Amino acid sequence: MNSSSRTHLVWSAIPTPLLPDYTVDVAAVERTVEAAVADGLHGLFVAGSCGEGPWLTNGERKRLVKAASAAARGRLPLGAQVSDNSMPRVRENAHDMAEAGADIAIIAAPATFLNATPDRIVAHFIQSTEASPIPVGIYDLGKHRPIMIPENRLKEVYLHPKVVLVKDSSASADRRQHALAARREKPSLQLFNGDEFRVLEYLEAGYDNLLLGGASAVAPMLHRLIALFDAGRLDEARALDAELRRVLWGLYGGESIACWLHGLKYYMVRRGLFAGVPSFLGYPLRDECRAFVDRYVAQGA
Repeated sequence: MNSSSRTHLVWSAIPTPLLPDYTVDVAAVERTVEAAVADGLHGLFVAGSCGEGPWLTNGERKRLVKAASAAARGRLPLGAQVSDNSMPRVRENAHDMAEAGADIAIIAAPATFLNATPDRIVAHFIQSTEASPIPVGIYDLGKHRPIMIPENRLKEVYLHPKVVLVKDSSASADRRQHALAARREKPSLQLFNGDEFRVLEYLEAGYDNLLLGGASAVAPMLHRLIALFDAGRLDEARALDAELRRVLWGLYGGESIACWLHGLKYYMVRRGLFAGVPSFLGYPLRDECRAFVDRYVAQGA
């Protein structure tokens, strides 16, 4: 199902530029935000998994959001991850991020959560949402994480008045249907596909928006794919969708994404946005990833 009347939003979950001592490179943050505006992106998600938020100190997360907010100057909204293992910790993170300039608090499943009954998991999300001083986005990773909102309770969370968006990286058609059902009841709910390897699939299913870790590297391709989809040129859209996957696998090190964050950070260096590639996560920068990025940037991407 496609329609030229739809409004599509393309957000990037940006990696965090780090100095060799693992503090935030503020100058590189400013360059990255300017590039996002120039690329026509509509919003940024900072301090997520791609942004290494869970590994940054609280002080560095606040520095990151303050720098991004100052650089954005209201030109595009900022979502900041506030996920944690208890409601009071999420509440504190959300207040910190709001004070630093974030517009939306993004809540994903906690990393550690004992006695994880369905009622307790749902209560964690509902209570954390109610405690946030700013609107909330729910980041659904589904079975990619050991803790997840039960499928039959997703709509209950999504219909909370303070929930304004969903980043769906679950790759689950069933969970997607629950999100779409919630939006039918609450049309203001923004559904973002968070799976960059299934862009066209989610557009065809009814998701209007994209929130992707690799969007900073492939924004022109995403804009073209959306335009083709809206024009009903589906054969061309499928071909471009396949090319998008090829590029992302090249950046990330194949379908196993062996280079993942290091490959993406190296792209940011080659583009002149980052000064270096320090990362907490230790992914290698394989020769084939480096060579692909060099060719990709040389082609003007």
